[in-house]
Amino acid sequence: MNLVKYSLIPLLTTISFSASAAEKLMVYAASSMTNAVNELVSVFEHQHDVDVTTVYAGSSSLARQLVNGAPADIFISANNQWMDYLKNQEIVSSDNVTQLATNQLVVVAPIDRQPEFEITSAKSWLNSLENSRLAIGQPNAVPAGMYAKQSLENLKVWKTIQSKLAPTNNVRIALTLVERKEAALGIVYKTDALYSKKVKQLAALPESSHQPIVYPMAILNKNESTKMFATFAQSPQASNILKKYGFN
Repeated sequence: MNLVKYSLIPLLTTISFSASAAEKLMVYAASSMTNAVNELVSVFEHQHDVDVTTVYAGSSSLARQLVNGAPADIFISANNQWMDYLKNQEIVSSDNVTQLATNQLVVVAPIDRQPEFEITSAKSWLNSLENSRLAIGQPNAVPAGMYAKQSLENLKVWKTIQSKLAPTNNVRIALTLVERKEAALGIVYKTDALYSKKVKQLAALPESSHQPIVYPMAILNKNESTKMFATFAQSPQASNILKKYGFN
């Protein structure tokens, strides 16, 4: 009888501990939002009893993971196309998608290079690249690369520099190639360029030359913690954090 009594004690303790454990939340976000989302998560966790796990990658990669059953609660894409892909796959409902932020694309070079650069001149691009490459997100999949291709086509320089591309799986890798001087130029988001001390901005791609750069956020379930994070991400406090990192 005593053995039964005492054997229940650890079981009851375990149940009590589980009940008080923090809720879990999984946020999938485009790699270009890494710094901003990290701070959003830090502030959110401080305000709520929720443990947040973040996963960053190219929007295309994250969207495909979600289709294959990845356990995300929130998804933040770097363009509408991959969010539309998830809608078509019936992973996301239109009613659960909101626009979180906007961004801009810029051309960057290593900080110690001083090229004379004219964004509308194909010759200027070639002179600046010399025997090197243009680091850019995959033009057929990564949002930053897709936007960049649209812009370069409209600027009439795409065909000239297409053979000089160094395509990457996400925009952060493109930035790293320029930081390491493995690429003479790169096209990255303004938000990434602002927080790198190893690159300089040469020019901004005209916003009229490509589709608007938007970051839609999707709620993937009805969990209370998911709703709380989505509400927080659209709050004035969160908006100030996004602006701090260069998002509009």
